[in-house]
Amino acid sequence: MWNYTEKTLDHFRNPRNVGKIDNPDGTATVGSLACGDALTFQFKLDAEGKIKEAKFQTFGCASAIASSSALTEMVIGKTLAEAKTITNQQIADYLGGLPPQKMHCSVMGREALEAAIKNYETGENADRNLEDTMLCTCYNVSENEVRRVISENGLTTVEEVTNFTKAGGGCGRCKPKIQKILDEINGVRP
Repeated sequence: MWNYTEKTLDHFRNPRNVGKIDNPDGTATVGSLACGDALTFQFKLDAEGKIKEAKFQTFGCASAIASSSALTEMVIGKTLAEAKTITNQQIADYLGGLPPQKMHCSVMGREALEAAIKNYETGENADRNLEDTMLCTCYNVSENEVRRVISENGLTTVEEVTNFTKAGGGCGRCKPKIQKILDEINGVRP
């Protein structure tokens, strides 16, 4: 059993803002049911350009549900510029922390928020930027996502990257690539 905070358990047992929004301004789906985690995030803006409503539907564990619920609470009342600054670590902190092996759930929330805002701003309806090079085909994790998560969270090991993104958690073929990116970002010479 994972060691969850009371706030995480509360958001899991009593998730806020579950469902769909009629005619959302922004919407996106990230993750994959085949991988065990998927999240659809939607928002609606008010006349001043602030998020007045946010809803989610997720398939996943307690951390995925709690992170999604927390994200909706965090963005309501914010402008899109303010919402863009929310990090996965802030989502985890809002819940009082997540187990290291479950940090990928907060990353999934941030990805969904970022994609929904991008879709709103561009008029697209893409679930993921398909131009990204897929680093981990088992969990459909892009190289850009791995680079961003390493940089934003100060990750130093392949295990940490797997905890935050799931990359490397399947067949393991991408682990050498992950290590190479870690070495590059962290200034380790070959």
